[in-house]
Amino acid sequence: MHISELGEFQLIDRLTDSLTLINPSSEHGTGDDAAVLNYGTKRVLASTDILLEGIHFDLVYTPLKHLGYKAAVVNFSDIYAMNGEPKQLLVSLGISKRFTVEQVEEIYEGIRMACAKYGVDLVGGDTSSSLTGLTLSITCLGEGEPEKIVYRSGAKEHDLICVSGDLGAAYMGLQLLEREKRIFQSQNNPDFQPAFQGKEYLLERQLKPEARKDIVALLAEKGIIPTAMIDISDGLSSELLHLCRQSKAGCRVYEEKLPIDYQTAVQAEEFSMNLTTVALNGGEDYELLFTVPLNQHAILEKIEEIHIIGHVTGEDAGAALVTRDGQEVRLKAQGWTAFVPEDQNP
Repeated sequence: MHISELGEFQLIDRLTDSLTLINPSSEHGTGDDAAVLNYGTKRVLASTDILLEGIHFDLVYTPLKHLGYKAAVVNFSDIYAMNGEPKQLLVSLGISKRFTVEQVEEIYEGIRMACAKYGVDLVGGDTSSSLTGLTLSITCLGEGEPEKIVYRSGAKEHDLICVSGDLGAAYMGLQLLEREKRIFQSQNNPDFQPAFQGKEYLLERQLKPEARKDIVALLAEKGIIPTAMIDISDGLSSELLHLCRQSKAGCRVYEEKLPIDYQTAVQAEEFSMNLTTVALNGGEDYELLFTVPLNQHAILEKIEEIHIIGHVTGEDAGAALVTRDGQEVRLKAQGWTAFVPEDQNP
């Protein structure tokens, strides 16, 4: 069987289903944004990500400093998605011979900037030569209080489904970058200037995303502990299905409730793309998707950066989007997927 026939998440399930945790300190393994390790009064959260040149980033339009910053932040986001706080970072690099010392220093400058902003220590890592371009493998360690750690599996029927920020902007930023790259390559003009005026928000969301530390802090301030939570890396639809599967639940989300920035809407229209599809499947927003008990509604609806987009149902009801005209459309995981040809990813 070719890996693409199985898919990334099914492959992970196949590889990890039979794993047995034998150490008492291994409290929670695969299946969430981070593993949970028990070493005393607090829990250690551990998450890792790998970024490959040509798969996860394109150096034609990705500044090395931004790449370092983003690589660190997406790992921080996994820890925040567990309602924890990132503390340490380990960085491993695979470097081909075309890179200079100064370029590697640019990557590390971006990583250090992210660590400084989020209060994380860069504590180690590894470097190696590479025959296939640039590779970044980053592991983040964080802390969480046992009674406050949030998993993907805790959503209950009638819980509210919430999302922070807005959706689809990172994906539209990527489409904009890819369009200007094609124009640049077709013109073969060293003086080419990309048409990015007025699109700064979209570019920043793609090239320099931020983890939602502020949302975790705000929820704590309001005394709200989500019942389930995940960050939006592969697209809202994919993440909703993860939550539903882990929680053995269904959901209804409402098209009219999806938070979308004005620049995202304008860019989607310019590209003749369906805006709802962009919001559901774009990915790389690194917003927090979480569920909370229904009795928290009055508190949540007053918070500007948090949007109530639906509710949790029984498992038998399945996962669906309710369109503006009241029709129900089954949700499908159509976000970015590993192990498939690039032209088949949205």
